Amino acid sequence: MNISKSQATLSILGNTPTSFDLDENGNIARWESETKQPSEAEIDAEVIRLQAVYDSQEYARNRKAEYDKLNQFEMQFDDQLNGTTTWVDAINAIKQEFPK
Repeated sequence: MNISKSQATLSILGNTPTSFDLDENGNIARWESETKQPSEAEIDAEVIRLQAVYDSQEYARNRKAEYDKLNQFEMQFDDQLNGTTTWVDAINAIKQEFPK
């Protein structure tokens, strides 16, 4: 996913009530707010910051997708019943495949 200038602008604003439009290049074309309009440099810096945060969490998104495929409660129950470690082994394999 690529972070857009619109997402970056909203991130800068937080919960401030604002209405704005972007032109075809992603630059602010209309600004209605009591808050000062952020500069293009501020928006570009926020795009870079948000993209870095998003990219740094790729391993977590990949892990979650794999964790969701497991029936973890049943695996844990079966491991306890059978004295096995299939759940722990599966979790460790996912962590090894997608390290932090």
